[in-house]
Amino acid sequence: MFAKRQSALAAAAGSPPAARGKPSLKPVVAALKKPPVIAGLAGLFLLSTTALFLTVLGDPHAGTPSARVALHREEAAPAPAPTGFEAFSMGAMGLYQDLTGTGDPSGAAGGEAVITLPDGATVAGGASYTAPVQPASPLPKAPIAGLAQPGPSGPLPMIAPDGRVPAQAYARPFRSNGKPRVALIVGGLGLNAVTTRAAIERLPAEVTLSFVPYADNLQSWIDQARAQGHEVMLEMPMEPSGYPDNDPGPYTLLASGTPDDVQAKMDWLLGRAVGYFGVTNYLGDRFATSDTGMNAFLSSLRQRGVAFLDDGSFQRRPGAWARASADKVIDQTQSPAAIIAALNSLEAQAKLRGAALGTGFSYPVTVEAAARWTAGLEQRGLQLAPASAMTLRPGR
Repeated sequence: MFAKRQSALAAAAGSPPAARGKPSLKPVVAALKKPPVIAGLAGLFLLSTTALFLTVLGDPHAGTPSARVALHREEAAPAPAPTGFEAFSMGAMGLYQDLTGTGDPSGAAGGEAVITLPDGATVAGGASYTAPVQPASPLPKAPIAGLAQPGPSGPLPMIAPDGRVPAQAYARPFRSNGKPRVALIVGGLGLNAVTTRAAIERLPAEVTLSFVPYADNLQSWIDQARAQGHEVMLEMPMEPSGYPDNDPGPYTLLASGTPDDVQAKMDWLLGRAVGYFGVTNYLGDRFATSDTGMNAFLSSLRQRGVAFLDDGSFQRRPGAWARASADKVIDQTQSPAAIIAALNSLEAQAKLRGAALGTGFSYPVTVEAAARWTAGLEQRGLQLAPASAMTLRPGR
């Protein structure tokens, strides 16, 4: 094979190069006429057309002039600080649970947990009320003659010329049966109509109700509570730690206030309604450290014949016409299990010491738990008493 190729090269050596003619398209045309080639070209054309269509029409703005601009989102402006009244209201209202029952079942209301009480009653963690409406046991309608005098913002309590005092005249009558006594105050009322009405109607008449002084229609709520049989109290907003960021309202009693300042604010607060036998504190851990402020506060109550019952944080402060301090806050954790546990602890304390006073806020779960718990007290060897029955006169 190698020899034959060599012979061909030798034969061609010295021969002139073959002439080059013009390129012809006939071979190309012939190739294009073959069916496989035609099919391939048709497919390629279809793919190209589809790609062009998607490129142009896939973007509604394709083919139009465009520009790119760097945008910077500004941070939202901070919300304005609430007024004192708004702070008091939000601080309380924020504690109310969703009354429609559509809230998070794992939230503060305690979810769907069901707690069984010693007498067989149950308490669920929802926001609806199942405790029955209590029969009315009316107290005398306020004002009672001789127990009020005109004030700059409304009638103020006073000791009557015959010696009668609001702390006794407006209290629910109580007679001991010799059993250990347990009392309960439910506060924060007047800001929410549903929870206020539930507390008035579903809690036994012996449960004391405490109202917010800023509430609308305050006198109407107090009248309804007394018509049902509840003795009532007013809440005195007092300076807490963190004030003014933590602001209980425009008539907050301040630790730095002079006796005249304290008296002026108390005239407004005490003049909001009639028919209460005593007052209680709303916050106030800083105000409690002020000798000047506390002395003015307690002196005014003593001169007007009004009792002071605190939430347990003022135990070393004697004064007012009569005094008492709560032994336990029952709903620091707002779940059925925690509230029932606190109530059972209060019950045990009453059996051990002969008497115990608890206080709580008008959360739906608190009202429901308290209503169920109080219903079985007699069978468990205790007597439910109004909070006024727990007060003592100074020096006695």
